[in-house]
Amino acid sequence: MESSTSDEGSEPWGAAPGRAAKSKSRTQARRGEACRSNQGGTVNAIYWEAYKGEHPQRHLANFRGILQADADAGFNKLYEGGAIQEAPCMAHIRRKCFDLMDAYQSPIAIEAVERIAKFYQIEKEIRGRPPEERRLARDTRARPLLQSMRAWLEASLQQLTPKSETASAIHYALARWEALVRYLDDGRIELDNLIAERALRPVAGLQSAGAIIFSLVPTTAARGQLLFIV
Repeated sequence: MESSTSDEGSEPWGAAPGRAAKSKSRTQARRGEACRSNQGGTVNAIYWEAYKGEHPQRHLANFRGILQADADAGFNKLYEGGAIQEAPCMAHIRRKCFDLMDAYQSPIAIEAVERIAKFYQIEKEIRGRPPEERRLARDTRARPLLQSMRAWLEASLQQLTPKSETASAIHYALARWEALVRYLDDGRIELDNLIAERALRPVAGLQSAGAIIFSLVPTTAARGQLLFIV
């Protein structure tokens, strides 16, 4: 499969949630060396008062690369044509399973959380290593687990009523599966976009209508980079 084309030294893009309570705002941020380390690096961010698909479409009009984001429909148009490739956030899938586990003690949700934990353990062990080393580790260790998990999810659907909450969570994961496994083939991609989220957490509550936090990122993103948005 095709991956983005930036060399290892280029700064990845990062974005994180800066949504105030009960709002639909978004904050996009850029943070350096996301795949190498959680330490250091500067953050630039731009705040959208009202989140609409037109904002990322305009801001990323010249972006070419991989976009790591949640499954908000506002991003869908960005993926048309293949210039921008989607890399979903595993944390969003895990969160749905956690909610089901807490609410109903669902055996399927419990097993899903346990399976997902294995992917995070692998990521913990390879954090900070070069992208190619990360890719190789994922290929040999995470790929078989993901293949097994997909087969298990599909089999689990047969045990559920179509409109159950657990079935809905499984459909959410399977609908994004092709994009989800993209991280196996590109060591720069993260399993989720929490690096960017943590980068902006200290200022998430400081936004006001129309405010711009830190300094504006360039309106034209460089070719072949990696962008995170939540």
